[in-house]
Amino acid sequence: MTARELDAAGITEPGLRAAYTRCRRLNARHGRTYFLATRLLPVERRPAVHALYGFARWADDIVDSTEAGVPPHRRATALVALQEQLERGLRGGGSDPVVVALADTARRYGIPHQHFRDFMAAMRSDLTVTDYPAYDDLRAYMHGSAAVIGLQMLPVLGTVAPREEAAPHAAALGVAFQLTNFLRDVGEDLDRGRVYLPADLLRAHGVDRDLLRWSRRTGLRDRRITEALRAAEALTRGVYREAAPGLAMLDPLARPCIRTAFVLYGGILDAIADDGYAVVHRRAVVPRRRRAAVALDGLARLAACRATARRKGRPGPPRSPAVPPGRPGTPAPREREHEEVA
Repeated sequence: MTARELDAAGITEPGLRAAYTRCRRLNARHGRTYFLATRLLPVERRPAVHALYGFARWADDIVDSTEAGVPPHRRATALVALQEQLERGLRGGGSDPVVVALADTARRYGIPHQHFRDFMAAMRSDLTVTDYPAYDDLRAYMHGSAAVIGLQMLPVLGTVAPREEAAPHAAALGVAFQLTNFLRDVGEDLDRGRVYLPADLLRAHGVDRDLLRWSRRTGLRDRRITEALRAAEALTRGVYREAAPGLAMLDPLARPCIRTAFVLYGGILDAIADDGYAVVHRRAVVPRRRRAAVALDGLARLAACRATARRKGRPGPPRSPAVPPGRPGTPAPREREHEEVA
């Protein structure tokens, strides 16, 4: 299947094929449901999504390497080295396979380089910032850590509306996915010394870091924490509503993939509520049967879209203008997530 994807994408150079293959393996290993959703994309677009995921995963793993006992100064050094490799790659150099695949994807699809730089700035802030006083502060961080992921994806997915109209919704979807992860991972983030839920939201319900730590340490519940988490869920659902109109703006052949991710990530919120907002103590999980049902629905929608395209006598809607390798990309209009779904 890997060879089929690469052939369909016109990726023929052996070294480049190996680079994309490595990214695909990273996605398959670490982004299980995200990887499942990519199976619903047209085959020629999947390598680009794997490259975007592979790079984001690499940076995120550096930031989260506290579990391996890596001290902050070494993580900072690793991020600086990654930034240097990124810049070399975007200039047409570099040798790391993940960066090579990412740079090739940026050239092919005309993805603005600033999106990657904004992402790296957010990753660097994670080394020193451990909480956010207000939602506006968190949203500023999520521009680089999540919104730009949606904006990077948009040229790959393709749109039937002007890209500048779809961009705010794509950015909101990235933010919605990350807020979902933050809510799901409250306990694990506490163990890393981080609280991503904004302090003003927690404070409105009488919650602070000390209370969260006490609950994590003792395994005991507190009504104030439950109410704060319920408020965070409501906030996140509001961002999903911001993102939802963008689904209809996507190339019809890409919609089943993104709709599947949209429903599955939203299902995490349902799982959190069904589990009584116990995320301080354990991670909420979307049942495997539910994931399979959503994926099958996506396959049915994709089959219907392809059948419609065949009836009209064409292979499907054109994808976003791609740029052949070796030519500089045409930047898309600049507008303002990632983690696997367990």
